[in-house]
Formats: sequence, C-alpha cells, structure tokens
Amino acid sequence: MAEETVVPAESVTAPKPAGNKKIKGGIILLAAIIIGGWLGLKMFISSKTHVETDNAFIEARIVPVSSKVAGTVARVLVRDNQLVKRGDLLLEIDRRDYQLQIAKAAAGVGMAENEQSSEQMKVEGARAAVQSAQARFEQALVDQGRAEKLYSRDVLPKEQLDRAITAGVVCKAQLKEAEEALKRAQAEAGLIVKSGSKAKILQRKAVLDEAELQLSYTKIFAVQDGYVTRKSVEEGVNIQAGQPLMALVPLHDTWITANYKERQITWLKPGQKVEFSVDAYPGKKFNGTVDSIMAGTGAAFSLLPPENATGNYVKVIQRVPVKISIDRDSDPERLLRIGMSVIPVVLTGRTSGEVLNDLNPFK
Repeated sequence: MAEETVVPAESVTAPKPAGNKKIKGGIILLAAIIIGGWLGLKMFISSKTHVETDNAFIEARIVPVSSKVAGTVARVLVRDNQLVKRGDLLLEIDRRDYQLQIAKAAAGVGMAENEQSSEQMKVEGARAAVQSAQARFEQALVDQGRAEKLYSRDVLPKEQLDRAITAGVVCKAQLKEAEEALKRAQAEAGLIVKSGSKAKILQRKAVLDEAELQLSYTKIFAVQDGYVTRKSVEEGVNIQAGQPLMALVPLHDTWITANYKERQITWLKPGQKVEFSVDAYPGKKFNGTVDSIMAGTGAAFSLLPPENATGNYVKVIQRVPVKISIDRDSDPERLLRIGMSVIPVVLTGRTSGEVLNDLNPFK
C-alpha cells in the first residue's frame, strides 16, 4: 500500500491577487508619463529660451596681398602660417629697373630746366628785335614826314616821297613780324600764362615723382596684423601688377555666422549673450554676443535666387544668417580658425512663464 505524502501547511502559499500587478504597472506608467512630460516641457521651454543651431561657422576677413608693379621677386621674408604685424616687410621686388626709370626722369628734369634757360634767351632776343623794329619804324615815320614837307615845297621829287612812304610801310610790317615772333617765343617759354614758365619742369618732375612712387611699390608691407595663408610666390618668380601673392587672415577679428531657421529668430535681437562650443575643442566653452541679423535669408542673396512665382511651389524653411561677435577674453590663445564648425546657443533672456504664456489660447 503506497504511502501518502503529507505537505506541511506552511509550505503552501496563497496565490497573489492580480490587482496588485495592475496597480504597480499603473503607478510606473503614470510616473513615466509625468517624468516624460516634465522632461518634454523642460526641453520645449529650453528651446525657446536657448536658441541653438549646428549650422554655424567661424568667419574672418581675408586680406589679399598683391603687387602694384610688375617685376622679379628678389626676396620673400615670410613663410606659410606665419604671424606678421602691421608694417612688416613681406617681400621685395627687384628695384634696378625702377631705379633706372628714376635716373631717366631726373635727367628729364635737368633737360627741362636747360630748355627753359634757352627759351628765356630766345625771348630776350625776340624782345630786342622788337625794339630794333620799333626804332626803324619811328625813324621811317620821321623820314616820311620830312619828305612830305619837302615835297610840298617842290624841293623833293615825287619818287623820293614814294620811297619814304614805302619804307614806313615796310618798317611797320617788320615791327608787326617782330612782335609776333616775341609772342611765339614767350608762348614756347610759357611766359604768356602766369604759371606757364614752370609747366615743362613741373611735368618732368611729375614723371620723376611717379618713378619714385613705382620704386616704393617694390617693397610690399603687411597692411594689418594677421597670419600668412595662400602663399604662392617664391624668389626669382616674375609677377604682374595685381597678381595675388598671398593672403592675411586677422584672427583677432573673427566672428560667427549662424544660419538659424526663420522660426528660430522670433526672439533674437542684437546684444543677447551667446554660448558656443567648437567641434575642434570638445568640452571647451566660448562666449559671444549677437551682433546683427542679416536683412534677408541666405537664399535671397544666392547667385540664383528661387523663383517661387513659377511652377509648383514647395515650401522650404529658410535660414537667416545671424552675425555673432566673439568675446576675445574667451579665446586668448587664438584657437579659433575660420571655417570651423560651431554650435552657438543664444540666451534670449525669456522666462518660463513668458514661454508658457505664449501657449495660452485665451490671452
């Protein structure tokens, strides 16, 4: 006969009510909804008080360096990525051709001065010829008057009177010719115009000044502080006037161009504080200030702006460039370089109450 197995009463547990599991699940779900809602509301408020974008880059003015004159490069005194100061000599062009031009221009000035002395002598000679012709003409008039008196007394024949009259006419013509020659000599010497006597000398001196100016262009200096980039010139290379030789990037004057969506700029205005991070320096924070907002979207100023009035229209959210000036105290080591990607966050200064008030449909 098989033995019966006796199970102790304390080893038998009563089944748990199913309602307890539902209550716990409901509590967990409710807690998740509350936490999720609170986090979502917090993120929504933060998106309105802290406007962020990842479409932003460091920019700066790129100053091109070129030559005003053509020639052969004699010396290059800088290297790639070198920091130069305003007034530093960057390169020098062979000066010998321009020194020769100065010598020619200086010789031209000397020749002009000599020509002026020679023309002055011509004027004096022409003036003496006028005085001589004037004396002959006056004497011819006296002789003509005497002949007329003698002819009236029948002392002088008619033939000699005619000769006296003809001599007066000839002397008058010679005087006129001498006066015209004097005017011509004065015009050539530049004496008719008040300041014309120095016209040729001034013209030659202007040529000399131009040659000296061209010589000064053979030395190219830095127009401002910056780093040398895009250097494309070496010693011995022939260059032309206006040819790009290198560029200077002043990293002390950089800024951020942040392309915010048009729905994000509602509360943006100049003067607001900005915090931004740079991909190249993770964990490091920089500061800045909203400087200005562009007068139009980026698409409006593109080479081929969209023609929304033609064809089928598909609305695309536009982006508006915002210029953000960088606080120099936050970048004392000049770590920022143009083209770097940044993530700026504009602190609009709005409170949570103001953001929530905008959601009130009954206001």
